[in-house]
This record gives sequence, C-alpha cells and structure tokens, in this order.
Amino acid sequence: MQIDSRYQVPNLERALVMMEYLLDHPDGLTLSELTVALKLPKNSVFRISNTLLAHGYLNRDATEKRFTLSRKLLTMGQMSLAEKPIVPTAIDIMQKCRDEVHETVLIGTLVESQFVVMEQVLGSHPFKFSIDLGVQLEIHVSAPGKAMLAYLPEREVEKRLKGYRFVRYNERTITSKRALMKELRAIRECGFGLDRGEQLHGIHCVSAPIFNRHQRPIAAIWVTGPIDRLPKEAFPGLGRTMRSYADQISERLL
Repeated sequence: MQIDSRYQVPNLERALVMMEYLLDHPDGLTLSELTVALKLPKNSVFRISNTLLAHGYLNRDATEKRFTLSRKLLTMGQMSLAEKPIVPTAIDIMQKCRDEVHETVLIGTLVESQFVVMEQVLGSHPFKFSIDLGVQLEIHVSAPGKAMLAYLPEREVEKRLKGYRFVRYNERTITSKRALMKELRAIRECGFGLDRGEQLHGIHCVSAPIFNRHQRPIAAIWVTGPIDRLPKEAFPGLGRTMRSYADQISERLL
C-alpha cells in the first residue's frame, strides 16, 4: 500500500531501517559502520541509536561499541500472538519434554517467510545442540517452519511463499514449491514436521505446532539432535511425543 510521504515521520522511518539493517548483522555494527551503510548523517544515526538503546530495542557492547538488536521486539511479538506470553507458558512443558527425549527442545514462530527461534531447553547429553535465540531459519529446511506452515490457510501459505527462494543445501533439501506443498500435506496427515538433515548433514529435527484458541498455529516446538540419537526409525514415536507436548501448551492458551 502506497502511503503519502506527507504523513510519514522521517526519523521513525530511519530508526526502522536501522533496525532492519541490524537484523542482517547479528554481530553488530559500530556507529561509524551504521553511518556509512545507511548513508545518513552521523549525528542522526547517533541520536536514533541512543534513543533505541535507551528504550531497550538495542544493545551496545561496552568494549567494541557495537550496536545489536535486543530481544525486546521478539518478546513483544510473542506477546501479541496470544493472550498469554508463549515462552513463560511453555517453558516447564519444554523441560518435561527434554527430560523425556534427552535432546534439546526449542520453541519459535513464523515471522513473514522465516522461522524465528524464541527459546530453548538444552539437552541432557554431554554433547548437545544449541542455537542463538533470535536466529532466523528458512522454512523449507526447518521442521518447525514446515509444521506451522502446514496448518495455515492456503491463501496465507501462498502469500508467504511468493518470491521465496528454495536454497539447495544438499541432496535432501526441498527445492521447489510443489515439493514443499506435498510435504505440508503429509504433515497434516501425521501431525508433525521433520527435518531429515535437509540443511545440516547429521542433524534431525521433529516438530509439532502450537495452536491458539482459534485453532491457528502461533508457534511450534521441536526436538533436535544428531542422527545417531534421532534416527529416522524414531520419527513416528518422536512425532507423537512432540504432538503431545505441543497440545499441552495449546491447552494453556485456551
């Protein structure tokens, strides 16, 4: 939708552009780097970044003076998805799930055409999977992304996949919309989504969607671990397990 420029706030627009740019630079950028990259006056970048810092939308490393996005927007986003915040509602159930499967259990949600990691409960093995919170996963290679996508209205799925790039990582990667849609139909039949090492060799994931009171998928939990501990033969049982814990979280959101 085209908005008349007379009704826009320039500094607010600059702040949004800055935050979007930092989203693509998780290691952070200095004031000078932001000034060059955004092609804005240094004084403007200084005022905007410090305002965002004061309100908790940015963090700044005390040593290298690099600005990074905080988790405030992620928290606001998850709170907007349901009457109850998802992570506090789900964390004890995730811990019980971890105690049963012994692998890392995570929770996240779709944001546009990416899947964002919100929280994790680390596995109990000495060697365990871990990921930075806030990381964005591509939906065609992520079990939770596919698990959520499978239960969205067809029109919304089409919108999210418009212009989507099916990057190929290995021979297991889904590389077309047609193949993904077939996968989504299979997920609706079994109730859980899979990642069979479609991005990273040797890593398997099993996921189930979480629904709000309107039966709309608003998040997903998943278990992830090495192929020798999560072999494909275990997928059906793990799928039922993840489905059970996801349903428990969904019940709390009613």
